[in-house]
Amino acid sequence: MGRARAFHALHRATPLVSAVTLVALLAACDNGADSSGDVRTPVGTSSRTTEPPGTPGTGSPRTEPSPADSGSTATGPAASTTRCHTSELRAAIGRPSPGAGQRNFPIVLTNTADRTCTLRGYPGAAFVDASGKQLGPDPKRSPDTPTTITLAPGRSAWAGLSFASPEISGARTATPEGLLVTPPDERDSLEVAWTAGEVPVAGNESSVFLTVVQPGTGG
Repeated sequence: MGRARAFHALHRATPLVSAVTLVALLAACDNGADSSGDVRTPVGTSSRTTEPPGTPGTGSPRTEPSPADSGSTATGPAASTTRCHTSELRAAIGRPSPGAGQRNFPIVLTNTADRTCTLRGYPGAAFVDASGKQLGPDPKRSPDTPTTITLAPGRSAWAGLSFASPEISGARTATPEGLLVTPPDERDSLEVAWTAGEVPVAGNESSVFLTVVQPGTGG
């Protein structure tokens, strides 16, 4: 009799144990775990923690404020946009300045634009005949130290052009029709009529020299 009562008690307990086990399994599935107890990662995702962009050590680019955002003045390549371009300038030959056996002429560049721009360094210059053919070699550069010249609209800068007087040097000469002037760092030229007579183009003491640009008109 005691053995029969124990059997019926065990029989009634078995569904209860099974139900508890089933609930536990369902809970584990809801928590992302499999039957082994390991946490499962959904397909197509990563278990690695993603840090926000710009966080050191993640390789994500950090966004730095631009000079405009910080209120600072741009330098380097961006500053080159302030350079005076050929189309913004007018060229002229200023009043000659005589020297001992020398002829000196200021090449004047005037800002005709409605913005402020800058000039720095040596201009280019070449004497040409009526057909546009260059007379003589390119001028040489005098040993000067360039500085940046800021030109407001209507303001001018000048560079010196000089050569030994041909009647003294004995150089072979020609009479140019014009002078091609190329502003510093530009490719396009401005042509100015040349009315100052002969210039040396070959032979002894035939070199023509240029200085760096300076503020003013050289007069």
